[in-house]
Amino acid sequence: MAIIKVWIEEGCTSCGLCTEICPEVFYLDGEAKVVEDIDYSMYETQIKEAADSCPVEIIKFGE
Repeated sequence: MAIIKVWIEEGCTSCGLCTEICPEVFYLDGEAKVVEDIDYSMYETQIKEAADSCPVEIIKFGE
């Protein structure tokens, strides 16, 4: 199934790893944020890698 929603739960440490892995979806604004209104399915591999790489495990996505 395609990823249709991405969010970041509380506790971001602003490490910037997600923005390095997938700058099309994640950006830093004090802490990590998710770009809205894009087709997340185009970046599924990078979103999953960012979620797996997050040191505090707060990147979530829904299919």
